[in-house]
Amino acid sequence: MRILFCNYEYPPLGGGGGVSNALLAREMAKQHEVTVLTTLGAGLPSEDVDAGVKIVRVPVFFRRPVANANFRSMLAFIIMGIKVGRQLLKSQPFDLVNTHFVLPSGPVGDALARAAGIPNVLTLHGGDLYDPSKLASPHRHFILRAWIRWLLRRSDLVVGQSTNTLDNMRRFYTPEIDGVRIPLGIAKPPVYAARRQSYGFAADELLCVTVGRLVARKGIHQLLAVMEALRTERVRLLVLGTGPQASRLQAEVRQRGLEAHVHFMGHVEDSAKFGLLQMCDLYVSTSQHEGFGLVFLEAMACGLPIVCYGHGGQSDFLEDRLTGYVVPLNDLVGFVEACRTLIRDRALRHRIGQENARRVEAFFIDRCAERYEAIFKEAMARWHMQAIVNLSAAKKLPLGVAEARLAAAGKEEGLVSALEHSPWC
Repeated sequence: MRILFCNYEYPPLGGGGGVSNALLAREMAKQHEVTVLTTLGAGLPSEDVDAGVKIVRVPVFFRRPVANANFRSMLAFIIMGIKVGRQLLKSQPFDLVNTHFVLPSGPVGDALARAAGIPNVLTLHGGDLYDPSKLASPHRHFILRAWIRWLLRRSDLVVGQSTNTLDNMRRFYTPEIDGVRIPLGIAKPPVYAARRQSYGFAADELLCVTVGRLVARKGIHQLLAVMEALRTERVRLLVLGTGPQASRLQAEVRQRGLEAHVHFMGHVEDSAKFGLLQMCDLYVSTSQHEGFGLVFLEAMACGLPIVCYGHGGQSDFLEDRLTGYVVPLNDLVGFVEACRTLIRDRALRHRIGQENARRVEAFFIDRCAERYEAIFKEAMARWHMQAIVNLSAAKKLPLGVAEARLAAAGKEEGLVSALEHSPWC
């Protein structure tokens, strides 16, 4: 297959949605021809090849930070993405578009698929539909809801990475679309733990860690309250990531007198991130909502028990008392007690960590890529058959001839409906 991924965020820009797309693209490039259309960031080449994936970057002029985009840059991506994408279509053919994020990537993927006469599979990442921490969340605004509803209905197949994401799609936008659930995948991390001494941490200290962009939705200020409540324990918190709330959170650490307990590590590359995760003892998150929660899988792969809220896509694969503790949303008292239990029980941490390392094997990227490949073939088969139906109708072919063409097309594809028989729906 010749696949065009369309995603306004792609590493090193953006967060989990870009990272997951990059892993998928690299895995599929082992067997298919893969191109990614994304945003041009400062210091990046306009075209590049990474692990067999051709990357075409669109200049948007308004984007500066690596971690987060703004409204102007997203609007610019729609305009410039369609323009550059149309030029790309003239230079090479594609069989299918896979668009990630309904906004702002959705209009670009839709326009390019229509221009090329190929199917468009739309992948939702959760925050593009619903973000309870933002007044600008699309589900709160009539015009954005209508635009998203239109894009969802125009796509050939819709994929959501979690039950929660698909539930939000049906609740706020298109109750008539079921969608297909395909969990995100991660690469198997290298076995390498960073040295505590290198960071000034003692061997007998318990290290909690959280990873993510420093934005309101991640609720990092609640973790600071948790650390204040755990002040009497010999525990530290490592915060990996950057974002617009960094200075505000650092100021709050000083106000609470937690300088010796909370450490902002900034942006770290993957190799360093996994080394830090394997150095730590417990993964914690007070995020208000996750469309899926890729970082939870990464923590599981590093053998960490997890304490988090139960609101979001992570509810598909995290189980209370089996993978750690899943606490009701914003129950800070329950969150502190869950952390304290794991801090004081080393054997429990070890047992849960081993269970998480076993469970995460079902979420490695090769499994995710297999599922996407089946869905892509399904979308292409549907598109091909619909084209035959339209041709038959236009030429007013006899019913028998039209049915014969459809049967031949289905036999040629050799497919069984992935939507009806796939175990992940």
